[in-house]
Amino acid sequence: MDRILLVRRPEGAVEAHEPGDDGTASRLTRLPAAELARFVRDRERSPVRWVWDDTTRWYPALLDAGVRVARCTDLRLTHAVLRRSPLVDRSLLAAAETPGWDALQPVTASDPALFPLADPADGLDPVAEDARQQAALAASAERGRLALLLAAESSGALVAAEMTHTGLPWRADVHERLLTDLLGPRPAHGARPATLEALAGEVRGALRAPDLNPDSPGALLAALQAAGLAVADTRSWSLEQLDHPVVAPLLEYKRLARLMTANGWAWLDAWVRDGRFRSWFVPGGVVTGRWASNGGGALSVPTQVRPAAVADDGWRLVVADVAQLEPRVLAGMSGDDAMAEAARAADLYAGMVAAGTVETRAQAKLALLGAMYGATRGESGRIMPRLARRYPRAIALVEEAARAGERGEVVHTLLGRGSPRPTGAWAERSVGLGEPVEAAGSREERDRQRRAWGRFTRNFVVQGTGAEWALCWLADLRNRLWRLGGPGPLGERPHLAFFLHDEVVVHAPEHLADAVAGEVRAAAATAGRLLFGDFPVDFPLDVSVVRSWADAG
Repeated sequence: MDRILLVRRPEGAVEAHEPGDDGTASRLTRLPAAELARFVRDRERSPVRWVWDDTTRWYPALLDAGVRVARCTDLRLTHAVLRRSPLVDRSLLAAAETPGWDALQPVTASDPALFPLADPADGLDPVAEDARQQAALAASAERGRLALLLAAESSGALVAAEMTHTGLPWRADVHERLLTDLLGPRPAHGARPATLEALAGEVRGALRAPDLNPDSPGALLAALQAAGLAVADTRSWSLEQLDHPVVAPLLEYKRLARLMTANGWAWLDAWVRDGRFRSWFVPGGVVTGRWASNGGGALSVPTQVRPAAVADDGWRLVVADVAQLEPRVLAGMSGDDAMAEAARAADLYAGMVAAGTVETRAQAKLALLGAMYGATRGESGRIMPRLARRYPRAIALVEEAARAGERGEVVHTLLGRGSPRPTGAWAERSVGLGEPVEAAGSREERDRQRRAWGRFTRNFVVQGTGAEWALCWLADLRNRLWRLGGPGPLGERPHLAFFLHDEVVVHAPEHLADAVAGEVRAAAATAGRLLFGDFPVDFPLDVSVVRSWADAG
């Protein structure tokens, strides 16, 4: 497969570095930016991997021109992975421009241009960076797993750009009706909707505070305390513990105020255009490799407004999520046969109960989440010895990750994404940089920080490997959907419209919806084999074919 590296050059030119006829020497093609889409479309007729500095700087313009690419290497994302991986000799990545690559950020403009003014990417050399990355990868003893991670991360960048391009179908009229039903008619700018204003009146009356602004946490806390309520904050959980007439209207006010702020009329005006909700997804936006989003709160769309996500006429939404992803990943990466046996049940926690590990599903969930997140005291800690006896490899894996973190060491996911290095005095002392005499209080604080970092690394290895499974799922599903859809541009074929950690939403023509559901399941099975080979761990999916996202099971 050819690798073609694209570089922006001054005066609106693009330089393509292609393999020569002998497969080694590079052949340069220089063309105007206006001809790039044609050039890429022509080269895509044969297997090719595009190499570029950053997908967000190249792919949106190609998608707007109707050009889809099958593969790429996103040097910005792969640089970040390699720079932090303990499986790589990072000295091979060192260069004068390395800090510039470290600092490079994705572009999330509504109309990104191929040649924006003063783009920091244009001060970097993609040709040299690609050579450094290839050398670092070749020198790694774990080249295979790292190569899979880099390919999956780059494919995720293509998925993210495509989801922004096509958008999630969104009915503004349905959203407006939901808001009106819950909040009342749209208010004047700066005013509260009628329902919120009425609830605010009930809160003021119950607290005998006629001038109270319930949106002010400080004022609200003072009013609650003045009413004789022993509260230290205004969080909903704290309020639920109170026995007072203010609790019900205040909790309802807070719930609806969150909806108004996060997904109210202002959100609808800003983020929904031409029947689509378009946010910018940020692959690798979290240190574990999980995605983030920039704008519109794409990764926290509440169930209250999901009825507005409605497929186009003649289309359907295929919604799929994997059950208990992280415990299943833990079983696979640790090679724990007993936990994999429990994972063969559609409900892994029920499988633990059936195996006699614990008495109830609630115990199973509490103990296993405690093992992965470090909540090993109380009820979770009481059950932990039983988990360790039944699932010794799985529990040993997270325990060792926690101990490594407490020693100030870097841990890594199955494919090689490295955890951040800890900072602070405790971390410096953990790696042997001195041990001055300290007061008992400072030792206690240092120990608290060490344990907290151990909880982070304990979860990092599992959550990060879960993110890798999801990337492989997305990458394979993306190509399956393209092959399934026949001729036509991306938006006229089945395509990914939304992704949230362990859930995908595909927008598909109605006559292909059942076939899409099958491909979603097949892609999940492929992701499991890519990461865990023939180790028998299952990733069952809950798949729904629906008109509205709210109707998904």
